[in-house]
Amino acid sequence: MAVKVMGKRRSGRELAFRLLFQTDVGAMPMEEVLRTSRECSEATEEVWEFADELARGAWDARTEIDRIITQFAAGWSLERMANADRNLLRLAIHEILHRDDIPQSVSINEAVELAKRYSTAESAKFINGILGNFVRSRAV
Repeated sequence: MAVKVMGKRRSGRELAFRLLFQTDVGAMPMEEVLRTSRECSEATEEVWEFADELARGAWDARTEIDRIITQFAAGWSLERMANADRNLLRLAIHEILHRDDIPQSVSINEAVELAKRYSTAESAKFINGILGNFVRSRAV
């Protein structure tokens, strides 16, 4: 059962990333992205609900999250970051801040894995570094 849950969560997280990316890069309202994506999605209801919660949560908290990203991404403005990296960071930081049901290490690992898939090896290292520094700063 744990394997199925992880698979559903991984699928949901990937879908949430794609929803965030489309909202951010496509400059579309989140509600419109959710509606149109839902119409053509083959995701199960459980995967969709998880993705919806993550995407909405990260998007709604992006002002707070973007300040954190800017603080920990020394020398990088949000505009200069790769679009995928910016949205993966938003998703992971949202999880770390607002989802007690997701271990921080899982949020970081999943963001790094998605970066490898949707961005570059350098992006994976960049994201891991920012998230690691953020989590360590909270432990102090």
